[in-house]
Amino acid sequence: MSDIYKSISSRGEGLYKDQGSRFIAFAIPVESEEEVRELVAGFRKEYHDARHHCYAYRIGAAGETWRASDDGEPSGTAGRPILGQIDSAGLSDVLVVVVRYFGGIKLGVPGLIKAYKSATADAIANALACEKIAGSWYRIGFGYDAMPQVMKLIKDLDLPQRARDFGTDCSMEVRVRSSLREDFLERTQTICKFVSLTT
Repeated sequence: MSDIYKSISSRGEGLYKDQGSRFIAFAIPVESEEEVRELVAGFRKEYHDARHHCYAYRIGAAGETWRASDDGEPSGTAGRPILGQIDSAGLSDVLVVVVRYFGGIKLGVPGLIKAYKSATADAIANALACEKIAGSWYRIGFGYDAMPQVMKLIKDLDLPQRARDFGTDCSMEVRVRSSLREDFLERTQTICKFVSLTT
């Protein structure tokens, strides 16, 4: 299984107008449901005078975490079409929020589906696409005597690092791509005092 998947690296905006109604869409890169909740709450506050704040998201390398919300629109006319556009573009780690200002004329189910799809497609097209690599952060601990082997492992597997601490003992966090996980765990068994998954 490939550990590379498509996402976006920058925010994109889209707009669709029909019969006086305006649908303003925002495509945003996200990595957690907590982030989604904060962003949706922010849009509700910023666009408090809008009639609806519909959204959908997909998160994870395999897109395993998702949700679609119609926010008061007829069932299946907003959240699902938004999610459909995320899926059509083959994206994950993406949230799309569509803010609707009602124009006074009802658009009907087909009109709503078209509006939410079109606004979402526009926002995604205006976002910067990128490739992401699925992986996890691990915290490793080791003695100074193991430093050369650890540094060789980091170089061999090209592991990004953070939270380095060289006190009495050494520790750091490294990001391991999914396809290298077994190799990494096997090689750290003999040289590290501990290896643990971080959040």
